[in-house]
Amino acid sequence: MTATSSSSDRLATAYSPCPNDTFVFHAWAHGLVPGPLTPEVTFADIDVTNGLAERGELDLLKISYAALPWVLDEYALLPCGGALGRGCGPLVLTGLAASGDPAALAGKTVAVPSERSTAYLLFRLWAADAVPGGLGEVVVLPFHEIMPAVRDGKVDAGLVIHEARFTYQQYGLHSLADMGEAWEAATGLPIPLGAIVARRSLGAERLGELAAAIRASVEYAWAQPQASRDYVLAHAQEMDPAVADQHIALYVNDFTAELGPDGYAAVRALLDRAAAAGLVPPVAAEALAFPGVIG
Repeated sequence: MTATSSSSDRLATAYSPCPNDTFVFHAWAHGLVPGPLTPEVTFADIDVTNGLAERGELDLLKISYAALPWVLDEYALLPCGGALGRGCGPLVLTGLAASGDPAALAGKTVAVPSERSTAYLLFRLWAADAVPGGLGEVVVLPFHEIMPAVRDGKVDAGLVIHEARFTYQQYGLHSLADMGEAWEAATGLPIPLGAIVARRSLGAERLGELAAAIRASVEYAWAQPQASRDYVLAHAQEMDPAVADQHIALYVNDFTAELGPDGYAAVRALLDRAAAAGLVPPVAAEALAFPGVIG
């Protein structure tokens, strides 16, 4: 059954409790910027929101760019609010001092946060060249369980995202490879991580209004960074405030306010490369179009 807003002025919305999302959406969620609808927020990790979108639940969601091929019939990609950037890619971690030889992953068990995640696509594209012996078992774990699993020897390696870039040393782990560095070296493009999508059935005018509200929320967050502080830390899962600040600085950038040509080129490159590798269904260029942004 499709879940939608309970009233005509509210929008069933889901995004993660991560600092970048709460920072971006704080002003809109609290009525501090004008918007056509008030978001009725559900907090959920990206693997959950990907599933919600694939089942056609909720009206507006933050999902992985990797999940777009399965949802674009029902949802439109919004040109703002998401996460792209440089120097912010997922890391492959191991419990042993990294030898620098990715071939060491051949036949090994690797934990990933979602098989529908951009991190997973970047990892599989990288591993196809870097691990000629082929990976072993790939297991899906919530992202906050991956580092403890690697530390405790339950898996041989883990693919981590978000604030793990700043905290993995606390678990005694070592970075074997940076998927972002590999992507940027291969394409010269930013790394597309999280997308904002909204129901196409809302109509082009309403979608444009929602994009404007999200962009205004981003700009408010930059202008008044302390305004969202309590909201960010309340949902940051006991994260150190300094790590939350690093997280925001890394993932909220010019691409969050506007994807722009480089942002769309990055999304297009990811989906095209993944489709060529048989990892996702092919996506027509027009499926990514947003009224007034690209054709």
